[in-house]
Amino acid sequence: MLQAYKYRIYPDDKQEELIQKTFGCCRFVYNTVLDYRQKLYKEQNKGMSKIDCNNYVNRVLKKEYEWLKEPDKNALTNAVYNMDSAYQKFFKEHTGFPRFKSKRNNYKSYKTNWTNNNIEVGDGEVKLPKLKWVKASTHRIFKGKIKSATISQLPNNKYYCSVLVETEIDKLPQNNSAIGIDLGVKDLVITSNGKKFDNIKTTKKYEKKLAKEQRKLAHKQKGSNNWNKQRVKIARIHEKIANIRKDNLHKISHKLINENQVVVSENLKVSEMVKDRKLAKSIIDCGWYELTRQLEYKAKWYGRTYMKVDRYFPSSQLCSYCGHQVLEIKKLSIREWTCPVCGKKHDRDINAAINIREEGLRMLNTA
Repeated sequence: MLQAYKYRIYPDDKQEELIQKTFGCCRFVYNTVLDYRQKLYKEQNKGMSKIDCNNYVNRVLKKEYEWLKEPDKNALTNAVYNMDSAYQKFFKEHTGFPRFKSKRNNYKSYKTNWTNNNIEVGDGEVKLPKLKWVKASTHRIFKGKIKSATISQLPNNKYYCSVLVETEIDKLPQNNSAIGIDLGVKDLVITSNGKKFDNIKTTKKYEKKLAKEQRKLAHKQKGSNNWNKQRVKIARIHEKIANIRKDNLHKISHKLINENQVVVSENLKVSEMVKDRKLAKSIIDCGWYELTRQLEYKAKWYGRTYMKVDRYFPSSQLCSYCGHQVLEIKKLSIREWTCPVCGKKHDRDINAAINIREEGLRMLNTA
Protein backbone atom coordinates (compact mmCIF):
# COMPACT_ATOMS: atom_id res chain seq x y z
CA MET A 1 0.00 0.00 0.00
CA LEU A 2 1.22 3.49 -0.84
CA GLN A 3 1.37 6.16 1.85
CA ALA A 4 2.84 9.69 1.72
CA TYR A 5 4.87 11.35 4.47
CA LYS A 6 5.16 15.11 4.21
CA TYR A 7 8.09 16.99 5.78
CA ARG A 8 8.96 20.64 5.84
CA ILE A 9 12.47 21.21 4.44
CA TYR A 10 14.89 24.08 5.00
CA PRO A 11 17.23 24.31 1.97
CA ASP A 12 20.31 26.52 2.14
CA ASP A 13 20.93 29.22 -0.48
CA LYS A 14 22.56 26.91 -3.05
CA GLN A 15 19.92 24.22 -2.62
CA GLU A 16 17.12 26.78 -2.89
CA GLU A 17 18.65 28.15 -6.09
CA LEU A 18 18.74 24.66 -7.62
CA ILE A 19 15.16 23.98 -6.53
CA GLN A 20 14.02 27.19 -8.23
CA LYS A 21 15.95 26.25 -11.39
CA THR A 22 14.26 22.84 -11.38
CA PHE A 23 10.83 24.46 -11.04
CA GLY A 24 11.64 26.69 -14.02
CA CYS A 25 13.05 23.88 -16.16
CA CYS A 26 10.02 21.65 -15.49
CA ARG A 27 7.68 24.49 -16.46
CA PHE A 28 9.75 25.20 -19.62
CA VAL A 29 9.77 21.53 -20.67
CA TYR A 30 6.03 21.16 -20.00
CA ASN A 31 5.13 24.24 -22.06
CA THR A 32 7.60 23.60 -24.89
CA VAL A 33 6.59 19.97 -25.42
CA LEU A 34 2.89 20.85 -25.19
CA ASP A 35 3.37 23.56 -27.83
CA TYR A 36 5.39 21.20 -30.09
CA ARG A 37 2.76 18.49 -29.74
CA GLN A 38 -0.07 20.85 -30.70
CA LYS A 39 1.81 22.19 -33.74
CA LEU A 40 2.72 18.68 -34.89
CA TYR A 41 -0.94 17.66 -34.84
CA LYS A 42 -2.15 20.84 -36.60
CA GLU A 43 0.53 20.83 -39.32
CA GLN A 44 1.11 17.11 -39.92
CA ASN A 45 -1.89 15.48 -38.22
CA LYS A 46 0.48 13.34 -36.12
CA GLY A 47 0.21 12.38 -32.48
CA MET A 48 2.92 11.74 -29.88
CA SER A 49 3.18 9.22 -27.08
CA LYS A 50 4.71 10.14 -23.74
CA ILE A 51 7.87 8.22 -24.76
CA ASP A 52 8.10 10.31 -27.94
CA CYS A 53 7.68 13.47 -25.86
CA ASN A 54 10.42 12.41 -23.45
CA ASN A 55 12.74 11.54 -26.35
CA TYR A 56 12.12 14.99 -27.81
CA VAL A 57 13.33 16.52 -24.54
CA ASN A 58 16.46 14.33 -24.33
CA ARG A 59 17.45 14.41 -28.00
CA VAL A 60 16.41 17.90 -29.07
CA LEU A 61 15.76 20.29 -26.20
CA LYS A 62 18.76 19.28 -24.06
CA LYS A 63 21.09 19.79 -27.03
CA GLU A 64 19.59 23.19 -27.80
CA TYR A 65 19.36 24.33 -24.16
CA GLU A 66 22.39 23.12 -22.18
CA TRP A 67 20.98 24.41 -18.89
CA LEU A 68 18.32 21.66 -18.98
CA LYS A 69 21.06 19.19 -17.96
CA GLU A 70 21.58 20.93 -14.62
CA PRO A 71 18.41 19.85 -12.74
CA ASP A 72 17.34 16.30 -11.89
CA LYS A 73 16.47 14.40 -15.10
CA ASN A 74 13.64 12.50 -13.39
CA ALA A 75 11.93 15.80 -12.60
CA LEU A 76 11.89 16.73 -16.30
CA THR A 77 10.61 13.27 -17.27
CA ASN A 78 7.78 13.52 -14.75
CA ALA A 79 6.87 16.98 -16.06
CA VAL A 80 6.51 15.46 -19.56
CA TYR A 81 4.47 12.54 -18.21
CA ASN A 82 2.19 14.95 -16.32
CA MET A 83 1.58 16.86 -19.54
CA ASP A 84 0.74 13.60 -21.35
CA SER A 85 -1.56 12.57 -18.51
CA ALA A 86 -3.46 15.87 -18.84
CA TYR A 87 -3.63 15.33 -22.61
CA GLN A 88 -5.06 11.80 -22.22
CA LYS A 89 -7.52 12.95 -19.58
CA PHE A 90 -8.88 15.55 -21.98
CA PHE A 91 -9.77 12.89 -24.57
CA LYS A 92 -10.91 10.12 -22.21
CA GLU A 93 -12.77 12.11 -19.55
CA HIS A 94 -13.58 15.25 -21.59
CA THR A 95 -11.94 17.55 -19.03
CA GLY A 96 -10.35 20.89 -19.90
CA PHE A 97 -7.62 20.99 -22.54
CA PRO A 98 -4.06 21.13 -21.05
CA ARG A 99 -3.05 24.72 -20.37
CA PHE A 100 0.41 26.25 -20.37
CA LYS A 101 1.98 26.72 -16.94
CA SER A 102 2.54 30.28 -15.75
CA LYS A 103 5.64 31.50 -13.93
CA ARG A 104 3.34 33.77 -11.90
CA ASN A 105 1.77 30.79 -10.15
CA ASN A 106 2.87 30.97 -6.50
CA TYR A 107 2.50 27.21 -5.98
CA LYS A 108 5.39 25.30 -7.53
CA SER A 109 6.37 21.64 -7.41
CA TYR A 110 8.28 18.85 -9.12
CA LYS A 111 8.41 15.09 -8.66
CA THR A 112 11.48 12.86 -8.70
CA ASN A 113 11.80 9.06 -8.56
CA TRP A 114 13.79 6.77 -6.28
CA THR A 115 16.82 5.06 -7.89
CA ASN A 116 19.97 3.73 -6.20
CA ASN A 117 19.14 5.23 -2.78
CA ASN A 118 19.04 8.78 -4.15
CA ILE A 119 16.12 9.53 -1.76
CA GLU A 120 16.49 8.89 1.96
CA VAL A 121 14.98 10.20 5.19
CA GLY A 122 17.37 10.60 8.09
CA ASP A 123 17.33 12.21 11.52
CA GLY A 124 16.48 15.85 10.84
CA GLU A 125 17.38 15.73 7.15
CA VAL A 126 16.20 14.38 3.80
CA LYS A 127 18.43 13.23 0.94
CA LEU A 128 17.21 14.31 -2.51
CA PRO A 129 18.68 13.94 -6.03
CA LYS A 130 21.10 16.76 -6.94
CA LEU A 131 20.38 18.51 -3.62
CA LYS A 132 22.11 15.92 -1.40
CA TRP A 133 21.11 16.18 2.28
CA VAL A 134 18.59 18.93 3.07
CA LYS A 135 17.72 20.03 6.58
CA ALA A 136 14.16 18.92 7.42
CA SER A 137 11.64 18.43 10.19
CA THR A 138 11.38 14.62 10.08
CA HIS A 139 8.65 14.22 12.70
CA ARG A 140 7.23 10.95 11.30
CA ILE A 141 9.10 7.66 11.01
CA PHE A 142 8.09 5.00 8.47
CA LYS A 143 9.02 1.50 7.40
CA GLY A 144 8.88 0.62 3.75
CA LYS A 145 10.35 1.22 0.32
CA ILE A 146 10.52 4.78 -0.98
CA LYS A 147 8.98 5.17 -4.45
CA SER A 148 9.21 8.90 -5.16
CA ALA A 149 9.40 12.37 -3.65
CA THR A 150 7.59 15.60 -4.51
CA ILE A 151 9.27 18.89 -3.64
CA SER A 152 6.92 21.86 -3.41
CA GLN A 153 6.95 25.56 -2.57
CA LEU A 154 3.74 27.01 -1.19
CA PRO A 155 2.54 30.59 -1.75
CA ASN A 156 3.88 31.47 1.73
CA ASN A 157 7.42 30.57 0.49
CA LYS A 158 7.69 27.45 2.68
CA TYR A 159 9.27 24.33 1.15
CA TYR A 160 7.96 20.79 1.66
CA CYS A 161 8.97 17.30 0.60
CA SER A 162 6.31 14.60 0.30
CA VAL A 163 7.85 11.11 0.30
CA LEU A 164 5.74 8.33 -1.21
CA VAL A 165 6.38 4.99 0.51
CA GLU A 166 5.21 1.46 -0.21
CA THR A 167 4.42 0.10 3.24
CA GLU A 168 2.18 -2.27 5.17
CA ILE A 169 -0.51 -0.79 7.42
CA ASP A 170 -1.87 -2.90 10.27
CA LYS A 171 -5.63 -3.50 9.97
CA LEU A 172 -7.84 -2.54 12.88
CA PRO A 173 -9.65 -5.35 14.75
CA GLN A 174 -13.13 -5.94 13.30
CA ASN A 175 -16.28 -5.02 15.22
CA ASN A 176 -20.03 -5.10 14.58
CA SER A 177 -20.62 -1.35 14.75
CA ALA A 178 -22.17 0.49 11.79
CA ILE A 179 -22.81 4.22 11.72
CA GLY A 180 -24.53 6.68 9.41
CA ILE A 181 -23.43 10.31 9.20
CA ASP A 182 -25.36 13.37 8.06
CA LEU A 183 -23.24 16.35 7.00
CA GLY A 184 -24.40 19.81 8.02
CA VAL A 185 -23.40 23.44 8.44
CA LYS A 186 -24.41 24.25 12.03
CA ASP A 187 -23.09 20.87 13.22
CA LEU A 188 -20.43 19.53 10.88
CA VAL A 189 -21.22 15.82 11.39
CA ILE A 190 -24.31 14.27 12.96
CA THR A 191 -24.13 10.53 13.60
CA SER A 192 -26.92 7.95 13.76
CA ASN A 193 -26.16 7.30 17.44
CA GLY A 194 -26.95 10.94 18.31
CA LYS A 195 -23.44 12.36 18.56
CA LYS A 196 -22.77 15.77 16.96
CA PHE A 197 -19.40 17.20 15.94
CA ASP A 198 -19.23 20.99 16.04
CA ASN A 199 -18.41 23.03 12.96
CA ILE A 200 -15.40 25.09 14.10
CA LYS A 201 -15.98 27.68 11.31
CA THR A 202 -12.31 28.44 10.86
CA THR A 203 -12.69 30.94 8.03
CA LYS A 204 -15.19 32.99 10.04
CA LYS A 205 -12.72 33.28 12.94
CA TYR A 206 -10.00 34.74 10.70
CA GLU A 207 -12.33 36.66 8.37
CA LYS A 208 -11.65 40.14 9.82
CA LYS A 209 -7.90 39.61 10.03
CA LEU A 210 -7.81 38.33 6.45
CA ALA A 211 -9.86 41.28 5.18
CA LYS A 212 -7.54 43.74 6.96
CA GLU A 213 -4.42 42.23 5.38
CA GLN A 214 -6.06 42.08 1.95
CA ARG A 215 -6.92 45.79 2.15
CA LYS A 216 -3.26 46.51 2.86
CA LEU A 217 -2.30 44.46 -0.21
CA ALA A 218 -4.73 46.45 -2.39
CA HIS A 219 -2.91 49.70 -1.52
CA LYS A 220 0.51 48.42 -2.59
CA GLN A 221 1.98 48.48 -6.08
CA LYS A 222 1.53 45.07 -7.67
CA GLY A 223 4.83 43.25 -8.16
CA SER A 224 6.82 45.42 -5.72
CA ASN A 225 8.80 44.00 -2.79
CA ASN A 226 6.30 45.33 -0.24
CA TRP A 227 3.43 43.87 -2.27
CA ASN A 228 5.16 40.47 -2.28
CA LYS A 229 5.79 40.60 1.49
CA GLN A 230 2.13 41.37 2.07
CA ARG A 231 1.11 38.56 -0.29
CA VAL A 232 3.14 36.11 1.81
CA LYS A 233 1.43 37.36 4.99
CA ILE A 234 -1.98 36.64 3.48
CA ALA A 235 -0.82 33.23 2.23
CA ARG A 236 0.25 32.32 5.78
CA ILE A 237 -3.20 33.18 7.13
CA HIS A 238 -4.79 30.99 4.45
CA GLU A 239 -2.38 28.18 5.35
CA LYS A 240 -3.30 28.48 9.03
CA ILE A 241 -7.01 28.30 8.20
CA ALA A 242 -6.47 25.23 5.99
CA ASN A 243 -4.29 23.48 8.59
CA ILE A 244 -6.79 24.03 11.44
CA ARG A 245 -9.67 22.78 9.28
CA LYS A 246 -7.75 19.73 8.03
CA ASP A 247 -6.58 18.84 11.57
CA ASN A 248 -10.20 18.90 12.81
CA LEU A 249 -11.36 16.73 9.89
CA HIS A 250 -8.55 14.22 10.53
CA LYS A 251 -9.63 13.90 14.18
CA ILE A 252 -13.26 13.30 13.18
CA SER A 253 -12.47 10.82 10.38
CA HIS A 254 -10.00 8.92 12.62
CA LYS A 255 -12.60 8.57 15.38
CA LEU A 256 -15.31 7.38 12.99
CA ILE A 257 -13.07 4.81 11.27
CA ASN A 258 -11.48 3.65 14.52
CA GLU A 259 -14.79 2.94 16.26
CA ASN A 260 -16.96 1.59 13.40
CA GLN A 261 -16.68 -1.28 10.95
CA VAL A 262 -19.12 0.33 8.50
CA VAL A 263 -19.43 4.08 7.88
CA VAL A 264 -22.16 5.40 5.57
CA SER A 265 -22.55 8.99 4.38
CA GLU A 266 -24.41 11.06 1.81
CA ASN A 267 -23.08 11.45 -1.72
CA LEU A 268 -23.26 15.24 -1.85
CA LYS A 269 -22.53 17.22 -5.00
CA VAL A 270 -20.80 20.19 -3.39
CA SER A 271 -20.17 21.96 -6.72
CA GLU A 272 -23.95 22.33 -7.18
CA MET A 273 -24.62 23.31 -3.56
CA VAL A 274 -22.15 26.21 -3.55
CA LYS A 275 -24.17 27.91 -6.30
CA ASP A 276 -26.42 29.15 -3.50
CA ARG A 277 -24.69 32.46 -2.69
CA LYS A 278 -26.13 32.61 0.82
CA LEU A 279 -24.62 29.26 1.83
CA ALA A 280 -21.57 29.04 -0.43
CA LYS A 281 -19.00 30.41 2.03
CA SER A 282 -20.32 28.27 4.92
CA ILE A 283 -20.36 25.12 2.79
CA ILE A 284 -16.80 25.63 1.54
CA ASP A 285 -15.62 26.27 5.11
CA CYS A 286 -17.06 22.90 6.22
CA GLY A 287 -14.72 20.83 4.04
CA TRP A 288 -17.22 18.04 3.32
CA TYR A 289 -15.32 16.75 0.32
CA GLU A 290 -12.07 16.53 2.30
CA LEU A 291 -13.83 14.66 5.11
CA THR A 292 -15.33 12.05 2.75
CA ARG A 293 -11.95 11.71 0.99
CA GLN A 294 -10.26 10.98 4.33
CA LEU A 295 -12.93 8.46 5.29
CA GLU A 296 -12.51 6.69 1.94
CA TYR A 297 -8.74 6.16 2.06
CA LYS A 298 -8.61 5.46 5.81
CA ALA A 299 -11.28 2.78 5.39
CA LYS A 300 -9.08 1.09 2.77
CA TRP A 301 -6.01 1.35 5.00
CA TYR A 302 -7.59 -0.11 8.12
CA GLY A 303 -9.93 -2.73 6.66
CA ARG A 304 -13.18 -0.83 7.18
CA THR A 305 -16.14 -0.32 4.83
CA TYR A 306 -17.06 3.18 3.73
CA MET A 307 -19.94 3.77 1.35
CA LYS A 308 -22.19 6.56 0.09
CA VAL A 309 -25.94 6.46 -0.46
CA ASP A 310 -27.50 8.02 -3.54
CA ARG A 311 -27.67 11.82 -3.35
CA TYR A 312 -31.41 11.70 -4.16
CA PHE A 313 -32.21 9.35 -1.27
CA PRO A 314 -34.80 11.25 0.89
CA SER A 315 -33.00 10.71 4.20
CA SER A 316 -34.55 13.77 5.91
CA GLN A 317 -38.13 13.06 4.79
CA LEU A 318 -38.41 9.43 5.94
CA CYS A 319 -39.47 8.47 9.44
CA SER A 320 -36.69 6.20 10.72
CA TYR A 321 -39.24 4.41 12.94
CA CYS A 322 -42.05 3.46 10.51
CA GLY A 323 -40.68 4.52 7.09
CA HIS A 324 -43.43 7.03 6.27
CA GLN A 325 -42.31 9.87 3.95
CA VAL A 326 -43.27 13.48 4.71
CA LEU A 327 -42.52 15.76 1.74
CA GLU A 328 -42.89 19.00 3.73
CA ILE A 329 -39.65 18.23 5.61
CA LYS A 330 -37.77 19.33 2.48
CA LYS A 331 -37.71 22.85 4.01
CA LEU A 332 -34.40 23.40 5.82
CA SER A 333 -36.08 25.62 8.42
CA ILE A 334 -37.80 22.54 9.94
CA ARG A 335 -35.31 21.15 12.48
CA GLU A 336 -37.69 18.90 14.45
CA TRP A 337 -40.85 17.12 13.34
CA THR A 338 -43.34 14.47 14.43
CA CYS A 339 -44.37 11.57 12.20
CA PRO A 340 -48.13 11.85 11.43
CA VAL A 341 -48.44 8.04 11.21
CA CYS A 342 -46.59 6.64 14.24
CA GLY A 343 -46.26 9.84 16.31
CA LYS A 344 -42.50 9.50 16.72
CA LYS A 345 -40.74 12.83 17.36
CA HIS A 346 -37.53 13.33 15.34
CA ASP A 347 -34.48 15.55 15.34
CA ARG A 348 -34.10 16.26 11.61
CA ASP A 349 -30.34 15.52 11.38
CA ILE A 350 -30.21 12.46 13.66
CA ASN A 351 -33.21 10.97 11.84
CA ALA A 352 -31.45 11.54 8.50
CA ALA A 353 -28.26 9.88 9.81
CA ILE A 354 -30.25 6.81 10.95
CA ASN A 355 -31.92 6.52 7.53
CA ILE A 356 -28.52 6.86 5.81
CA ARG A 357 -27.13 4.04 7.96
CA GLU A 358 -30.08 1.74 7.24
CA GLU A 359 -29.90 2.46 3.49
CA GLY A 360 -26.17 1.75 3.51
CA LEU A 361 -26.65 -1.58 5.30
CA ARG A 362 -29.42 -2.49 2.86
CA MET A 363 -27.09 -1.76 -0.08
CA LEU A 364 -24.33 -3.77 1.58
CA ASN A 365 -26.55 -6.81 2.10
CA THR A 366 -27.89 -6.78 -1.47
CA ALA A 367 -24.47 -6.27 -3.10
